[in-house]
Amino acid sequence: MHVAVASHQLLPAKGYGGPQRVVVALVRGLAVLGHRVTLLAPPGTRVPEATVVAVPPKKLADPALLAACVPRDAEILHAHYPLSRAPGSIPFIQTVHRNLKPGTPLYPNSVFLSRDHARRHGSLTFVYNGLDPADYFFRRFPRRASQYDLFLGKLHSSKGYHWAVEAAKHTGHRLIVAGGWRPSFTGSIKYVGEVDGATKAALLARARCLWNPAEWDEPFGLVTIEAFLSGTPVLGTRRGALPELIVPEVGALCDTMDEMIAAAEAIHTRAPGACRARAERLFTHVVMAEAYVRMYRAVMEGGALPPGLGPR
Repeated sequence: MHVAVASHQLLPAKGYGGPQRVVVALVRGLAVLGHRVTLLAPPGTRVPEATVVAVPPKKLADPALLAACVPRDAEILHAHYPLSRAPGSIPFIQTVHRNLKPGTPLYPNSVFLSRDHARRHGSLTFVYNGLDPADYFFRRFPRRASQYDLFLGKLHSSKGYHWAVEAAKHTGHRLIVAGGWRPSFTGSIKYVGEVDGATKAALLARARCLWNPAEWDEPFGLVTIEAFLSGTPVLGTRRGALPELIVPEVGALCDTMDEMIAAAEAIHTRAPGACRARAERLFTHVVMAEAYVRMYRAVMEGGALPPGLGPR
């Protein structure tokens, strides 16, 4: 199959760039499955698994102009940003990477990132994000109670980073905070700034656990599967997609900070192999690509998107 993938952001990502990393992972996954990919993206994009066509952002945003950039032999277009209408006559889908404002009409042929994300937008269609396991260090050794905890993400109240900070202050347990914006921490809390690549992979692999105490409805929660690919368990809240990702074998779901502090006492007893196995079964670039190929074929053959498939 020849798939045209459209991204309005430069690829690969500079810095964290969650959606951009998912698009690159999808391109890789499609290539592994033997599909041909043309990537329509801003000038400067470099993704070796695809034929890159540089398209100025203004053209990407206009469905009619975008349609003119799609190769004639492409069989489907997959956009990763909002399109208000079909880009010409080619079959297409679009992935919604964020929460839409309440009451916003659904864009045509929308695919969401989790069952909860789809449900909150009045849909049943979703595909879980996936990442390439080769980008992460899998630490097989059992975690020790003395290892540091890790918070990785935007230092915004909606991400709940203050839960991890307050817990560290309360217990004295070591915590590393990695993310944008420079706060002032003391004692057992160490701030290392925004990290990516091998530095981020090493932090994830060496951590006792990852804190993801989201206080908003996460469409997915990419950092959670990054931890699982590293063999690291996750402490999360029952918000958004997190209950679909985190099961007792690989982490704990909590409703309050006190519950999370209590759960943290034994979080390191989860087996690294169980964390990695869950990610490899459900959240790799190839698994994601297979799920999207299912969506492509449904649209090409019947013109409608099927419901998403949850954990198998």
